[in-house]
This record gives sequence, C-alpha cells and structure tokens, in this order.
Amino acid sequence: MVPRPRQLILRLLLGAGGAPLTAREAVRACALFGIPASGVRVALARLAAAGLVEPVQRGAYRLGRQASTLAAEVAAWRDAKARTREWRGDWIAVHVGALGRSDRVALRARDRALGLLGLRELERGLPVRPDNLAGGVGAVRERLTRLGLDREATVFRAGGFHADDERRARSLWDGRALARGYRSTLARLERWLAGAHRLDLDDAARESFLLGDQAIRQLVFDPLLPSPLVDEQARAAFVDAVIRFDAAGQAIWKDFLADTPATRHRQVPRAAARTAMEARR
Repeated sequence: MVPRPRQLILRLLLGAGGAPLTAREAVRACALFGIPASGVRVALARLAAAGLVEPVQRGAYRLGRQASTLAAEVAAWRDAKARTREWRGDWIAVHVGALGRSDRVALRARDRALGLLGLRELERGLPVRPDNLAGGVGAVRERLTRLGLDREATVFRAGGFHADDERRARSLWDGRALARGYRSTLARLERWLAGAHRLDLDDAARESFLLGDQAIRQLVFDPLLPSPLVDEQARAAFVDAVIRFDAAGQAIWKDFLADTPATRHRQVPRAAARTAMEARR
C-alpha cells in the first residue's frame, strides 16, 4: 500500500534516530511513491502546524513535541526482548468502565494506549494483559498515562481468577496466529535480503521501506505475550530478523538520499549490499 506523504515523512523521521530530514530528502523519498513535491510541501506545513514536526534550520525538520511520546514508544521496538520478564500467572487490569466516551480525541488516545500495550477486554470496560512486562504494574501505568490513557483510569494487578475467567483471559489472544505471523514475516524479510543486491537503488529503497515499515508495525503492536500463550522463541527470532533488516534498510536509504539524478537507477551500492548480505547471517 502506498503511504500518504504525512505518514511517510513521520516514518522517515522515526527511523532517523533524531537526525533531521531536509525538505529535499522528503521530496526525493516521496517521489519514489509517486507523490508530487507540492504534496510534500503541504504535508510538511500541516505537520508543523500540528506540532508533529518542527524546523531545526531552513528547509530541515525533526519530530515535534506532539510526536515525541509516541516516537519514543515506537522506537523502543528494538528493545522488545528487554521489555518482558517471567510470567508468574498474574494479570494487569485497567478499569475504564466509569470513564466517559463522548470525547472522541480522548477515546482514540485511550484505545491507542491500551492497544500499544497489548491489553484486551475481559469484560466491558476491563481490559487485561499478562503481568510479564518489565517494571510490572507501576511501569505499565506510567506508560499508559504517557501515551494518553485518562489519569482517572485505575491500573492494578489482578489474580486469583475463577477457572472459567482464567480460560477466557488466556483466549483473548490467538497465540498460534501470532507465531505464524512471526515466521511468515521472518521468511519474507530473509527472501528479500537474499536478492537485494540485484535491485537498483530506487527499487531497493522503495521495497525496503514498505517491508520494513510493515515488520516494525507488526512488532510495535505485538502484545509481547509470555509462554505458554505464545511461542517466545519464534518471537525472538522475528525480532532479530527485523533488527537485521532495519540495518540493511538504513544503509540502503542512506545511499538513496545521498544519490544524485546522474547516478539514479544504479544497483545497490556495495556497502549497502554488503550490509544486506551480512543481515542474513
């Protein structure tokens, strides 16, 4: 699916690790997906007006304050392994049943926060998840609030469920489907890396962006369930594959953005191709 210019610019900035993005680079990147320069300028203006990007110098932008919290959460995908701990059978629950639902902005922020931390409704107004995230209930409460959960929400540790409730809680996620997704995406990334050296630079940049974006999104929204609810080894292999693929993609995009019209459509440079080959190991 072709990204919209706003999405593409934000994702490039998220992947830049704090480095600014110039308007020229934004135009160059968007042109890969058939987005005209006029659309890029409009997108940059709207993002700046919304506080999602801010100028650092003439013609160069970085993420703005309004995007910083979500950006930090998204950027943490690389630390997925360190964000979990052994599960001892307890649950984290959030009571939101008494909160209003008329404020659509607040409701979207609430749903996004709960979704990013993998919570699912056990009962109406009572989303839960296994208590296996590093830092326990305190860290989860802090992250949820930072991401936009209403401060009036009650976040607590739960346990001692009736056997029927325990079964229902464990069935809120399809662990087998998650594991299939890990293996499927891993295989797709590996296949692409195996043939990346044969692509020209434009195709490699376009394809690596789309594949990498999908894989990172899959990981960002992964609930990070514990065993036996999911195959943790399959997830660990998937995380490693996404990290390797991202390194290859970053090398390709570095060369792509530094490229000139005179050298356009050449094959992936040796340095980027070598990074892609090393990523397969």
